[in-house]
Amino acid sequence: NIEPADTTRSRRITHGEWRRGDTRPAGRTARRRRTSNVVPYQCRTMASTAVRLYSYWRSSCSWRVRIALALKGVRYEYAAVHLVKDGGEQHKAQYAALNPSRAVPTLVVDGHTIAQSTAIIEYLDETRPTPPLLPRDDAAKRALARQLALTIGCDIQPVQNLRVLLYQEEQLGGAKKDWGHHFITLGFESLEAQLAQCAGKYCIGDELSLPDVYLVPQVYNANRFGVDMSRFPIISRVHDALVQLDAFKEAAPDMQPDAPPPDAGAAAAPAK
Repeated sequence: NIEPADTTRSRRITHGEWRRGDTRPAGRTARRRRTSNVVPYQCRTMASTAVRLYSYWRSSCSWRVRIALALKGVRYEYAAVHLVKDGGEQHKAQYAALNPSRAVPTLVVDGHTIAQSTAIIEYLDETRPTPPLLPRDDAAKRALARQLALTIGCDIQPVQNLRVLLYQEEQLGGAKKDWGHHFITLGFESLEAQLAQCAGKYCIGDELSLPDVYLVPQVYNANRFGVDMSRFPIISRVHDALVQLDAFKEAAPDMQPDAPPPDAGAAAAPAK
């Protein structure tokens, strides 16, 4: 069992365990989960856990993994890594030893330490196959699912993540919001055209698949960067269906233990 780095704010929350009567930690605005008769969770310290996720509440890469964990019904311990505080907790030596990329997410699972959201999600899909995120019996559909997911994960998100935005602003003198707006819009033009060929209720027909896990966090980023979502009706329709699902609600940024109170949002780091 790998202990969280001392430099992270390890909130020992077991996701997937909910009890009537639990309350949020003091100072937080209560938010309801899943159904109206389930009240929010309470911090509980555990001696050990089989799965630990190092995450930042608004990191889109961490968010994908949280969605996958929720869909698979995997209970896990949440270890918060603040991407801005004290120069970024991801750069501290102990966390860098865990993940040399100095990024989130990192998942400790089954005795393994895995970085990179796509690698994590595919590992979960292979070791916990229900529900499947990649079709088991159709190679063409598996390729399509990866194509759509990586349109977001390779073509859009990396050029608007935190380290790129900071370099753009500090070293090149550019405007972060204009940069993010441009590249998300460009990527969504491609994604919308692709979804026109395969979307049903979700990205590929009416069954959940890998690109759905990627889509919701990226639409959140698009809204933060002021992208005109009326230009992308298919993306918007699929997004609106996905956010009604319990797993997507549970994984949302403001449901995470390190989410700041509503009046403290200005101090938070941009999504990664």
